[in-house]
Amino acid sequence: MHLSITINEQELVQQCIAGNEKGYTTLYNKYAKRIYHAVYRVVGNSVEAEDIVQEAFCIAFERIDGLKNQGNFEGWVKRIAINQAISALRKRRMVFTDDGQLDVVADEEVDIDEEFIFQCQVDDVKKAIADLPDGYRTIVSLHLFEDMGQEEIGKMLGINHATVRSQYHRAKKKIFIALKDKAYYGT
Repeated sequence: MHLSITINEQELVQQCIAGNEKGYTTLYNKYAKRIYHAVYRVVGNSVEAEDIVQEAFCIAFERIDGLKNQGNFEGWVKRIAINQAISALRKRRMVFTDDGQLDVVADEEVDIDEEFIFQCQVDDVKKAIADLPDGYRTIVSLHLFEDMGQEEIGKMLGINHATVRSQYHRAKKKIFIALKDKAYYGT
């Protein structure tokens, strides 16, 4: 009879705090791939995403004794990684437009058939998102894949939520146009 022993996240964090190498390795192996995908969606570069994930885990492990909710290590290290990704984008001199004069795009003004987007091939949608300018891609990724609200994204990026909303809708329009150009429209 084979017994399977499952160690929960809190126990792994406690192992790390105690300096046990197995705790570090297990947490890294458990979450690195998912965090990599989240970071990659923000920065759009695999090598840079790998570096950011490594750096985020190093930061998390250095500060692990300060983790308040030990049952949410993944969320904590993902937040560190996404913040690192945004910092990397800023170093590239990516600018999020925060112009008070930007016209906010109302949902009804953007005539994008969401059902149409779901009919497109997943790879084409991924490519359309990846091809967006950094600012748009970051906002779309944080909103769609990390399930962050506009207020939270705005705070994270240092811009107001109206700008986030406007850029999200503009990004959606660019994705729609890219997919339409792929001849999906009307199929």
